[in-house]
Amino acid sequence: MEIRTALLIFLAAIAALTIVFYQYFFKNTQKGTLKIVLAALRFVVIFCAFLLLINPKFVDTEYFLEKSNLVLLMDDSESMQKFPEAQNLSKEAKKILEDERVKERFDSFQFVFGSELDETDTLSFEKVNTDIANAITKMDELFLNGTNTLVLFSDGNQTLGRDYEFLNVQDKLRINSVVVGDTTSYDDLSIDRINANNYTFLGNKFPVEVIVAYSGSGNVTKNLSIRMDGKRIFQKNLTFTANQNSQNITTLIEAENVGLKSLDVQIASLENEKNLTNNTKQVAIEVIDEKTNVTLVADMLHPDIGALKKAVESNEQRNFNIVGPDVKMDVLRNTDVLILYQPKNTFRTIYDFVKTNTSNLLTITGTQTNWNFLNQIQPYYFKEDFEQKEEILPVLNKSFSTFGLGGFDTSDYPPLLSNLGDLEILVNHENILYQQIKGVDLDKPLLSLINTENRKEAVLFGENIWRWRAKNYLDTNDFKDFDDFVGKLMLFLKSSGKRSRLELDYKTVYEGSNRASIKATYFDESYNLDPNGSLTITIKGTDVDYSREAPMLFKGSFHEYDLSNLNAGSYRFTIKETGAKISKTGSFRILDFKPENQRYSANYTTLERVAKKTGGKLYYPDNLEIMVDDLLESEHAIPVQKSRQNVVSLIDFRILLGIMALCLAFEWFIRKYNGLI
Repeated sequence: MEIRTALLIFLAAIAALTIVFYQYFFKNTQKGTLKIVLAALRFVVIFCAFLLLINPKFVDTEYFLEKSNLVLLMDDSESMQKFPEAQNLSKEAKKILEDERVKERFDSFQFVFGSELDETDTLSFEKVNTDIANAITKMDELFLNGTNTLVLFSDGNQTLGRDYEFLNVQDKLRINSVVVGDTTSYDDLSIDRINANNYTFLGNKFPVEVIVAYSGSGNVTKNLSIRMDGKRIFQKNLTFTANQNSQNITTLIEAENVGLKSLDVQIASLENEKNLTNNTKQVAIEVIDEKTNVTLVADMLHPDIGALKKAVESNEQRNFNIVGPDVKMDVLRNTDVLILYQPKNTFRTIYDFVKTNTSNLLTITGTQTNWNFLNQIQPYYFKEDFEQKEEILPVLNKSFSTFGLGGFDTSDYPPLLSNLGDLEILVNHENILYQQIKGVDLDKPLLSLINTENRKEAVLFGENIWRWRAKNYLDTNDFKDFDDFVGKLMLFLKSSGKRSRLELDYKTVYEGSNRASIKATYFDESYNLDPNGSLTITIKGTDVDYSREAPMLFKGSFHEYDLSNLNAGSYRFTIKETGAKISKTGSFRILDFKPENQRYSANYTTLERVAKKTGGKLYYPDNLEIMVDDLLESEHAIPVQKSRQNVVSLIDFRILLGIMALCLAFEWFIRKYNGLI
């Protein structure tokens, strides 16, 4: 207690005594014990009142011992199944956690992981992927305070995520690695990668690149073969040495008929080769007989044209041509989607062709657009051009539902450039993007879809769209989101007929089923998203014995069905909306690929480097007792004594109020009894 508080309490007692003295003793001739009792009661009441005003406090210091955190992180992936020592991991972990010395020294936790982290002590070894980097990162985020020791039980083979060897973790985290599996290096041949396009066109020759790796010390020559739907179409003898341990083989394969084609690539096995799973790999390619021809008409050079060409041709189903306004009409007749870039008077013949042939088109305007001409030549939109340049930021219309926008987000995109002027669209339309000028959101379209009875048109009222594609690359290290958006816009413009109320989103080829799914979006008669739609899916195998009908799960803006339980093979499916009796069909193939079976030996070298990087050590399952002794002797994990100070009241105010009430009651009763009131 502080001296000041003690002095105030002392002064409170003196003040209470003084008040009582003047009330009961000063010039009071009454004698007897009654006066003393009443004075005492009044003193207690007054003194308690002063104590409530002073509210004396003191500091309560509590000492406690903060233990270090010990986290056992267990690999629960399929690749662990083949190692006998993995079967005893649960018992070994339980033995460590129940050790009395460990309990006294550490706060212990146990987690298992595959592609995701899970707090449990049960190991099933059924997880189809391994993401060690994700598990370590989440441990680093979860245990921020104190010193932490992580014991990683794994074979060190990762199939997903970042390279865990180069993770940066906090200084207070120490990783000890326990190698599970065979550390012997065996001679091995493997198909490391197959690079092939997902689509090709009927009659074309498509490239296939195969990367074959060799691990061994001798010289070997083995045959590589490629089969399409069981028919061998390519073979070559490959020679490997200790120094030349990898080869890239590229060949051209002709697409002879339409449909999904299975490519099986196999390298002959070595004598006594342990791991034969990685000697074979399969990919699938869809052969199609339709290609989208996109033609851009421009009489100027601009970076937008190159950006559009790259975005359109990111999908090999589309072909992009650049022509001038004097192009021959035969070229335009073979065009599926026409792009008019900043139209001028020279485009008159192009617009005459569009009117005659009702072509679907994308119009892009900018600072060099002749709006006098454009306002006269088409009846759908009108702009009053003030010939003053203005930067326009895009604002995404979040209620847009004509087609899915995917990951396309313009919230941080740079502005487009256009001329200032009042803009009005004169027909029914739907806006994808609105304009924002100088921080003010305008109810004016920046990118709009116009869908008339005769044709479809999209209009972008601004140039420098190449900046959006560049920004997409800066944000994500690729152009995927922008290119996918342009692709969906091309698909919308190419499609004809009435808009579908049931839209499907799926891949024709899945490399393994662990992340495979089919998504569907259902709209009502007004083409608004209908969350009450009841969608069911029927799946039948074409080359496997499988048939099932099940409801699709609604997930906020779409319905989804999980395909992770399907075996490798080809399937056809039908999705129906039971109320409106609307349905769509499709097909897909799941490849027989298990990444966890691609490696046989444990990657102990990387596990050792990760441990040493954080100050830890490498251990094996047969010396876990040594690891426990090292953990108990480690200075990194010494418990730390800490203190916690709490400022608390010396006397509970409820007790003081109770004493005051009790004393006042006694005083009143005594006075009443003795006739003093």
